[in-house]
Amino acid sequence: MTVQYPFLIALAVVGTGVAVLAYLRVQRRRAEALRGAGIGLTAAGGRGSVRRHLPYILFLAALPMLLTGLARPHAELPVPRVSGTVMLVFDVSNSMAATDVEPTRLAAAQTAAASFVDQQPSTVDIGVVIFGQGGLLTQTPTPDRAAVKNAITRLSTSGSTSLRQAILTALSAIVGKPVELPAQEDAAPPDLGYWGSATIIVFSDGQETESPEQAQAAAAMAGAAGVRIETVGIGTPTGTTVEVEGFQVATALDEQLLTDLSAVTGGTYHPARDAAALDDIHRSIDLRITTEPEHIELTALFAGSALLLLTLGGLLMIRWYGRIV
Repeated sequence: MTVQYPFLIALAVVGTGVAVLAYLRVQRRRAEALRGAGIGLTAAGGRGSVRRHLPYILFLAALPMLLTGLARPHAELPVPRVSGTVMLVFDVSNSMAATDVEPTRLAAAQTAAASFVDQQPSTVDIGVVIFGQGGLLTQTPTPDRAAVKNAITRLSTSGSTSLRQAILTALSAIVGKPVELPAQEDAAPPDLGYWGSATIIVFSDGQETESPEQAQAAAAMAGAAGVRIETVGIGTPTGTTVEVEGFQVATALDEQLLTDLSAVTGGTYHPARDAAALDDIHRSIDLRITTEPEHIELTALFAGSALLLLTLGGLLMIRWYGRIV
C-alpha cells in the first residue's frame, strides 16, 4: 500500500498514542477520585468495565483510520475482468449461402457476430478470420469495434471448407507467427507458448471438405497453447440445397464435428439453428476472466470504517448512558 501524504500516517501514529495516553490518564484520575470518595469500581472484566471502556475504545480506533483515509492510501489489487484476444472465424464456403437460417447462414452469422462485438468490453481485442479452402486474416486483433464490424460486413461466400486452415490462421494471429501442423503425424507439435486469455469463435455449418482428423489436430494444438475454441453451428441438421456452379448441392449442419473441435480445447458448442438462437449467442459464449493489477484508492474504505466505529461508539453511549459523554 502507498499513501499520497505520508506525514499524515506519522500524525495518525502520534495522535493515536497521545489520545490513548490521555484516556488512560483520565481513567486513572477518575479511579483515584472514586477511591478517595470511598466508591469502589466494578471488578475488571465485568459488564460495568465493558460499558465504561468499549465506546471510548471504538472512538480511539476510529482516529487512526480517519487520518489514514486523509493520507489518500492506494493499493495495487488484482481486479477480475474479461480481457484478452478473441478471433471471430467465419466459414465463407458456398454452403454458407444456404437459406435454412434466414436470410442466409452467412448473413445470420454476420448479424450475430456484430451483436457479440457490441457487447464486449474495451479490454477485449477482436480479430476476424475468414476461411473457405484456405484461411485469411482480414482484421488483426484490435480494440477498434468499427474496424471489426466493417470486416464482418464485407464477407461473401465462395469455395469449399477447411476448418484446419481456419484454426491455424486464427492461431497465427494470436501468437504472432505462422502456425502449421507438423509434416509427420508422429512429430511433436511446435511450442506456441501459453495464450490462456485467447478465444477462437468459429461460425460454421461444419461441412468440412478436408479430413476431420486434420481439423481436430489443429484444435488440439490450440488447446495445448491454452487457447479455447467456441463453435457456433449455423444451419439445421435436416439442411437444404444450395446452388454451386449451376448444380444443386445438399448441405446440412454437422454438429458432431463442431462439438468435437470445441471439446478438444475445453470449449463449448453453441447450436444456432434459427435467427432467435443466433441473437442470444453473445450471451451464451463465456470469455476468459483474468485478473489484472489496478491501482485503487482506499480512502473510502478507511473513512467508512472510521464512521462505522464512531457510530457504534455513539450508539452504545446513548443506549448505556442516555447521552454521548
